[in-house]
Amino acid sequence: MKMASFKEIISTLPRRKSWNDSNNDFFLYRGFWCYSFFIEGVMSAQQNFQSQPSDIVICSAPKTGTTWLKSLTFAIVTRITFDDSTNPLLANLSHDCVPLLEVDLAQSSINRDPKNPLLATHVPYSSLPRSIIDSSCKIVYICRDPKDSFVSFYHFIARRLASKDIKPLALEEAFELYCQGVSNYGPYWDHVLGFWKASLDRPDKILFLKYEEMIEDTVLYVKKLADFIGYPFSSEEIKKGSVDKIISMCSFENLSNLEVNKSGKHREGTPGVIENKIYFRKGKVGDWENYLTPEMASRLDSLTLQKLNGSGLTL
Repeated sequence: MKMASFKEIISTLPRRKSWNDSNNDFFLYRGFWCYSFFIEGVMSAQQNFQSQPSDIVICSAPKTGTTWLKSLTFAIVTRITFDDSTNPLLANLSHDCVPLLEVDLAQSSINRDPKNPLLATHVPYSSLPRSIIDSSCKIVYICRDPKDSFVSFYHFIARRLASKDIKPLALEEAFELYCQGVSNYGPYWDHVLGFWKASLDRPDKILFLKYEEMIEDTVLYVKKLADFIGYPFSSEEIKKGSVDKIISMCSFENLSNLEVNKSGKHREGTPGVIENKIYFRKGKVGDWENYLTPEMASRLDSLTLQKLNGSGLTL
């Protein structure tokens, strides 16, 4: 199927105002809301992408700790090739080190760096290409408290629009849409539950992580991550401090202060260009308290309890 027919299909889908500028609506595709540009990429990847058994797929809804998880995973996988002064993460945004399935690999999977088994996606589990589901590749999923995820995503969009001199949607209006499930790759709860249930069925294939737990005990989870993806740390490496070096290189403080992340641009020369610094705001747990009223917080908490009821998952 060609791009033109993807566009035709998308034009028939239900649509809603997005949090972005007025020219950019969300469309409802296979139960999730998304911008048409990404839906075209998802459709194309479903047809064209061929997963390899060695692939490691980093999956997440937007603004749940993706930048950090990509950095940690990339540093773990490349630690033999580079040391902590030559790692590409020091000169490139982590999103430039790990290709995005629905953008970079949508047309074909042949132009990949054979030495880099990593790819990332925001696509819900039920819409991943069959070759990812069916192959023996590994999936690592990260999720986060919806209150922090919402606030982080709102600021990401607002800062991006500010860089184009466009006034963002009011926070209250975006919150209303979020609670209705209308957010990029949302409803958020469906996204999380899809991967949660799949991780219970296939614990050898899917590692399910929570941002808050990783912040709490980063050493434990970095070792767990390395073991799961097949790049375990030897006792020698642990003694030499390799785990701590990776954590420190990938810390919010270090990454956000690198020159490339203060002044560089992601996808420069394309309509999707974004200043790297927009990916780094605070990286804190509980920052929602500075933006949501107690009523908003309790509404979102109740919704989350209701949506996750009976799943065994808490956020």
